[in-house]
Amino acid sequence: MTTRAPQDPGTGPTKGQSADRSAEVPADAPGAPGAPTGRPAETVTGRPVEDANGRPAEDATEHDAPPAPRPTANAMRRALKRARDGVALDIGEAAVLLQARGDDLSDLAASAARVRDAGLVAAGRAGVITYSRKVFIPLTRLCRDKCHYCTFVTVPGKLRRAGHGMFLSPDEVLEIARRGAELGCKEALFTLGDKPEDRWPEAREWLEAEGYDDTLAYVRAMAIRVLEETGLLPHLNPGVLSWTDFQRLKPVAPSMGMMLETTATRLWSEPGGPHHGSPDKEPAVRLRVLEDAGRSNVPFTSGILIGIGESYEERADSLFELRRVQRAYHGVQEVIVQNFRAKPDTAMRGMPDAELEELAAAIAVARHILGPSARIQAPPNLVDAEYALLIGAGIDDWGGVSPLTPDHVNPERPWPHIDELAAKTAESGFELRERLTIYPEFIQRGEPWLDPRLLPHVRALADPETGLAREVNPTGLPWQEPDEGFTATGRTDLHRTIDTEGRTADRRDDFDEVYGDWEALREAAAPGMVPSRIDTDVRTALAQAADDPTKLTDAEALALLHAEGPALDALTRIADELRRDMVGDDVTYIVTRNINFTNVCYTGCRFCAFAQRRTDADAYTLSIDQVADRAQQAWEVGAVEVCMQGGIHPDLPGTAYFDIARAVKKRVPGMHVHAFSPMEIVNGASRTGLSIREWLTAAKEAGLDSIPGTAAEILDDEVRWILTKGKLPAATWIEVVKTAHELGIRSSSTMMYGHVDQPRHWLGHFRTLARIQQETGGFTEFVTLPFIHTNAPVYLAGIARPGPTDRDNRAVMAMARLLLHPHITNIQTSWVKLGTEGAAEMLRSGANDLGGTLMEETISRMAGSSYGSYRSVKDLVAIAEAAGRPAKPRTTLYGEVPEERIRTATASDGHLPELLPVLGAGAGAGDGDGGGNGGLPVVPLLGAGE
Repeated sequence: MTTRAPQDPGTGPTKGQSADRSAEVPADAPGAPGAPTGRPAETVTGRPVEDANGRPAEDATEHDAPPAPRPTANAMRRALKRARDGVALDIGEAAVLLQARGDDLSDLAASAARVRDAGLVAAGRAGVITYSRKVFIPLTRLCRDKCHYCTFVTVPGKLRRAGHGMFLSPDEVLEIARRGAELGCKEALFTLGDKPEDRWPEAREWLEAEGYDDTLAYVRAMAIRVLEETGLLPHLNPGVLSWTDFQRLKPVAPSMGMMLETTATRLWSEPGGPHHGSPDKEPAVRLRVLEDAGRSNVPFTSGILIGIGESYEERADSLFELRRVQRAYHGVQEVIVQNFRAKPDTAMRGMPDAELEELAAAIAVARHILGPSARIQAPPNLVDAEYALLIGAGIDDWGGVSPLTPDHVNPERPWPHIDELAAKTAESGFELRERLTIYPEFIQRGEPWLDPRLLPHVRALADPETGLAREVNPTGLPWQEPDEGFTATGRTDLHRTIDTEGRTADRRDDFDEVYGDWEALREAAAPGMVPSRIDTDVRTALAQAADDPTKLTDAEALALLHAEGPALDALTRIADELRRDMVGDDVTYIVTRNINFTNVCYTGCRFCAFAQRRTDADAYTLSIDQVADRAQQAWEVGAVEVCMQGGIHPDLPGTAYFDIARAVKKRVPGMHVHAFSPMEIVNGASRTGLSIREWLTAAKEAGLDSIPGTAAEILDDEVRWILTKGKLPAATWIEVVKTAHELGIRSSSTMMYGHVDQPRHWLGHFRTLARIQQETGGFTEFVTLPFIHTNAPVYLAGIARPGPTDRDNRAVMAMARLLLHPHITNIQTSWVKLGTEGAAEMLRSGANDLGGTLMEETISRMAGSSYGSYRSVKDLVAIAEAAGRPAKPRTTLYGEVPEERIRTATASDGHLPELLPVLGAGAGAGDGDGGGNGGLPVVPLLGAGE
């Protein structure tokens, strides 16, 4: 039997269907399986027909991969031996094994079954094969894609003629769910087309008429209704999702899914391919979805669809990509291996079905590649009752089986009766057990994989010992308990004891799990750690910087970012002169108090030593009253601002941010509330179901005056996904900040550097900030944030550099002044991270602002900062004097400070009297009036920002 030769073996998954979780087809909902692959080189031929979208399939004519020779007997023998010996396979060997048939297949299946059995023993359920009892809720059959094998998707006209709406109504959704609950189902599988409103005006009109901004808003609302009124657990397959979409949907669904299908890019890009004309089926797009699911800690279902025209090598590549994503994020809870079945009235109706031996070989190879801990399933309604063949090949799950609803993607293939499936499973020596839509392993992991709002629903249905399903019928439960203010918990005296006692440990207890796979991360970081070679003449670049920095080319800017010795001295002089011309000699500062209201966070930022699990010894949460108390204390010593940020606490209601702002304004009406990083804003929006614009509008009404431009790190996802795990992408940070500016909410801007970044990343960051400022004018300042390595997980894991050098700090400060000119005129240095001498040096390199007194500073202190947790007004004046400049107080927006505030701050020296003295002088202890903290190391910023 010949195989298709790899032709442009894509590196990214094709955009496939919404990965459901079981017997159903791809997860994007709208799709059924596709055409054969891997078998003799056949073609998608025949006259064009009207496809499932109701349009002529004019491009579904010929699509073929050149035939490739069958593997030799020696190649098969070697590959089988490596599989038996448990040696890691490469793509070539996997492609050989995918062609195993007859005795070779029996050999391959036997070794795969041993791997599966070892995994079941390790999971504590030896001899158990699972399934999920579910109902299928086809929320809409409209889609913007045009897959050539799909019968699920239709067109508005056909829906109208059949008497159906563009979407299932809420009553229809709940009727299906209620009947399922009566039959003991526990999963509500939502399957639907990708973004139908982008293609069909009828879909958009329906959503608008019902009050929904988009399809995902309707999905979210229906998931909540199902949880509250039936108790079924939603599993969502809405197709391609963005990082922000995952934040919106995670609180309402214990699991989600989307089939990878294939990484063969040619099947998407070339006319005649099964995915041609389907924007959501591009492999790179689908791989990005899998990664965003992992970053968001969403238990995710994915899989491959075999037989749609891919070669064996491409099929193997798809499995290796699934392994790569799983290794990096540990979030793929199950992998579906699904066989193509041709359907009438589709462009691929003439394609042969994927043979069952071919399916068995794919399952066995998947098991060897993905390993014993993977959960691998095959839909039981697509295998002609050949259950023993698939069990023998290494599956451990049958996916979702419904006693009520058909497989709407494969309606011609009914589900087997569960009793029959149990009997057939027993014939192979296994017990059939029901599980929930979220696998036991993820239930046991708990936070951050399961949103606290869903815990009551999952616990009501899960056996507390095994995590499998209990024999109960679900009943509706409230999705969200009434929002309540925070209750103070944990080490709330950190503002004192961290200075005298230090941290309990240098890392959180889940260090080895929460951040992803360190070895995979190390491999990803390696290429970016090599600095670029710079050929541009530095003297020419310096001349241009002095003449007109706005005309610096990228090459010239990079040359200056690499400057050393006399060139660096010249660069800082030019920047300092520009600073004098733009803002004068005054060194500004603000009397402010930092209030980090909780350090409980599960975002998994790899640079952050502030974030703690709620059970960690150093974890704490302040009550609303305690936050207000701190604001009042700050006002009494002359503050004009409180800066409030916290971890992404899993129990934090999205409205709690509003409560915090209101509490401060009620207690101290004149205080400027500078609060909530873009990461916190996205979290609040996702938890309330509001858009970012709506959430910011509500926050402004509650008392929010401006936002810190933290959570930026480096605005380049190449660096960002190494430095962080679940943080918002660069594009989302930009969206939040620009939206805030449009609403009249000003923000600072920041850059944290000196970790896994390079000067080219700094340049890109500066260019991005300058563009935003040109568009919105909303930035008040730019703040340089040198990376503090000491307790940073990414440094402790041996991946990051130990912070920036003095050369780096001078170059970054000078180039910030030059590259942000004339758009951002206030450039701030961080005494928290650089100390007195370091901050004074930055004032000689282009900076004009020292930031704030802080009064207490938890984030960098938890990281081990050696430069203290506050500075008095006298301390900040002394730093300015060290740079030979006068000091001047300012407001958040760089306005004049009222005389009453100046008098109050002068009388108290701008710091809280109840803070205990620190131990020892410490580095950068200022003039002795308070400052050092006994030489404790410094930390990176909080999971929600810097």
